[in-house]
Amino acid sequence: MDFMVLVGVLMGMVAVLGGMVIKGANLGVFVNPEALLIIFVGMIAAVINSYPLKDIKRIPNLFKVLFSVQEHNPAGTIDKIVEMSNIARREGLLALEEPVQQIDNEFLKKGLEMVVDGIDADLIEEIMVTEIDATEERHRSGAAIFKTAGTTSPTLGVLGAVIGLIGALGDLSDVDKLGESISSAFVATLLGIFFGYVIMIPFSSRLTRKSEAELEVMNIILEGVLYIQAGQSPKTIEQKLYSKLEPNLRPKKEE
Repeated sequence: MDFMVLVGVLMGMVAVLGGMVIKGANLGVFVNPEALLIIFVGMIAAVINSYPLKDIKRIPNLFKVLFSVQEHNPAGTIDKIVEMSNIARREGLLALEEPVQQIDNEFLKKGLEMVVDGIDADLIEEIMVTEIDATEERHRSGAAIFKTAGTTSPTLGVLGAVIGLIGALGDLSDVDKLGESISSAFVATLLGIFFGYVIMIPFSSRLTRKSEAELEVMNIILEGVLYIQAGQSPKTIEQKLYSKLEPNLRPKKEE
């Protein structure tokens, strides 16, 4: 489980609640069903109006991805590609047929299977690029759902405050409760901003970052497969692929 997500949410809650306590505000104002109704039902309505049902059905899985730790290990992937290239260099492409079946990464496995089957390089590239593009679009739409909820939430908070003020100022017979009613009205604004800028939009950004990490590995695999198919040397393949990684992820040079 990705505990840093929970840490971020808890830190946001502590910041808001702590600030209110320091200012002497009554935390009981958060017991506000009307504000929660406007914020949450409003966000759900915005998402339903923005995306087709097939995207909305993916939301539970998006939360699973959000809170799970995914190790894509680009360096390990490069090492596996270099290992396969060594076999192909020594014994030929057909010798990859058996070791390819032991590969856990399905994208790499499918790419090398096409190489073993003798499929033309241009067709291999077209098939793999199509899968990369489809994965990128699927990830983009998933992150966009949270971004839509996040950008809608603060506006819904303002709407909730306006509704609360209408209710508070609609009856001025009890002046003693007027101040409490007005402060309660602004709870919707606070909740809207919190859920928008502390939870939903950061969740969208985190999904985008996880997508970028996965796509980076997929593009490395694409190039590695094409290099093997073209018969490039293992050393050249290793140097080309590792050049795409951050320096701290590259193998240490022996002195």
